[in-house]
Amino acid sequence: MRQYIQITVIAASLGGFLLAQTQTRKPAAKFQVVEATIDDIHAAMGSGKLTARQLVQAYFERIVAFDKQGPALNCIINLNPQALEEADKLDAAFKRSGKVGPLHGIPVLVKDEIDTAGMPTTLGTVVFKDYRPARDAFAVDRLRKAGAIILGKTTLSEYAAGDTYGSMFGASRNPYDLERTVGGSSGGSGCALAANFSTVALGEETLASIRRPGGWNGVAALRPTPGLVSRSGMWDGYPSPTAQMGPMARTVKDLAQLLDAMVGYDPEDPVTALGIGKAPASYTRLLDKNALKGARIGVLRESIGLNSEPGSEDFRKVDAVFQKNIDELKATGAVVVDPIVIPSLKGLLAKRATHPTMADESLRLYLARNPTSPFKTREDIARSPDLSKSIPPGKADQWRTPLAKTDMAAWGAYLDARQELTIAIAKVLADNRLDAIVHKTVEHQPTYIKDGINPPYVNNKGIPALNTFLVFAATMTVPSGFTSDNLPVGITFLGPAYSEPTLLKLAYAYEQATHHRMPPKTAPVLP
Repeated sequence: MRQYIQITVIAASLGGFLLAQTQTRKPAAKFQVVEATIDDIHAAMGSGKLTARQLVQAYFERIVAFDKQGPALNCIINLNPQALEEADKLDAAFKRSGKVGPLHGIPVLVKDEIDTAGMPTTLGTVVFKDYRPARDAFAVDRLRKAGAIILGKTTLSEYAAGDTYGSMFGASRNPYDLERTVGGSSGGSGCALAANFSTVALGEETLASIRRPGGWNGVAALRPTPGLVSRSGMWDGYPSPTAQMGPMARTVKDLAQLLDAMVGYDPEDPVTALGIGKAPASYTRLLDKNALKGARIGVLRESIGLNSEPGSEDFRKVDAVFQKNIDELKATGAVVVDPIVIPSLKGLLAKRATHPTMADESLRLYLARNPTSPFKTREDIARSPDLSKSIPPGKADQWRTPLAKTDMAAWGAYLDARQELTIAIAKVLADNRLDAIVHKTVEHQPTYIKDGINPPYVNNKGIPALNTFLVFAATMTVPSGFTSDNLPVGITFLGPAYSEPTLLKLAYAYEQATHHRMPPKTAPVLP
């Protein structure tokens, strides 16, 4: 599998730069970035023990050491060549007047389907290796204004669909087991956070692309309700209904702080008009470590994962952890309703349908945002000489095959099923007076890379996609332990539209009671 040369060159040149820095600067007590939170970083900056430049440099050192060397996690596609310069400007501003915003100096890694001006957006494929957007995505612009530093772009499945394999980079390795996938399609963001390559990261979810990498890499991840976070400047955005950008972090508080800076109305994504008035002044200020005490939690035990095998040993290993998680919820004082039953759940989920015409309009709007784009239509992509390099090879067929006509009967049946299921879940919540529903983030352990890049191309195994079927729902995953194979597992908190304040409080309380997050041994503290 080909190794993309650009990131290798960047890593090599960066390594030389960092070596020169250490040779010419006086040694100082080193701030430890491993598992450092936003609050830890800002406290160190406030006490004069850390600068934004030193922080960026520390993360770059880890990327050089562990992404292309050592375990070769391979979850970074490009680094921001202006990151240190941006850090210097923030340091100068800090000396003058303090923090420029709530994310002052905080490095963010961005899934490489979200536009960051000054860097390519590759979608994980060599077809887009030279695609350079002129503008930031709306959410990225908000992060910069809050003081964040865009550190680089993370790997994803080609065109953000499936596990994290792509002709741009090859395969990303799970830091907890290098033979296994990081999940997808936001796998690079999940892996990078697990390995402490940045403080926080951005992902995107169309099926389960935020939650699965969250669960399989031992980090927290939120797919917000559509309307809270704009998708302009993101592949597969408006008017496509399901794709949604979301925050990822090692802790729930960091995730909430990132979300605070992302929400907002954007005329370019009309769906955000639905979110006006739905977000609190601050998600972070609502966090409560005692929120589970007396909370009523429903347990969804029915297997709803794609291609799940409930009779397999692999499924049972995840199930064993989930049972411990339910016991942990009870220990916090939560009232657990176990199990809950959602009428006709599997039958309704089976009616999911696609709308190719709408997806094509999303593509057109995304490409039109970049006036210098070499691509204007899907036919332009289909004509790329690099298309045949796709991983897996079948990815090329979606472009070579003429656009299918939308089956409006199937689409209408899906919309009816979506409404029926939305009401059914609302009734379950009301009848049982539930604050949230919990289920397994993924019903299987991470699959092996060799099974994903060779026939029959095992992909998306075990992922519940209930929230993206509903579209207007809130869901997040938080680390919930490890299987007997020492692989991370997550528990998902699910609620109705715009229930993020409740889910964040419950997930935070669970996190604070259990402390399941553990960094992988493949990316240890640097000397």
